[in-house]
Amino acid sequence: MNIFTILLVFVIVWWIIWFMTLPIGVKTPEKVESGNTESAPDKPRLWIKAGITTIITAILTGIIIYLIEAGVLSIGE
Repeated sequence: MNIFTILLVFVIVWWIIWFMTLPIGVKTPEKVESGNTESAPDKPRLWIKAGITTIITAILTGIIIYLIEAGVLSIGE
């Protein structure tokens, strides 16, 4: 398996996990400032979510690559 396939699996899994973690812990502000929408999050904490997403994705990518190498999963066949 080449590095391109590993990176492709990582990117696809990262985006799936990213969209799953975005709504976690989101709170809307009590007082909405002028020009902002009511549904805009108060503190989205995107850097923390990106870090958590990267850690989870690294683990899942390792598992997926292991399963592909073991012959349990196949890509493109």
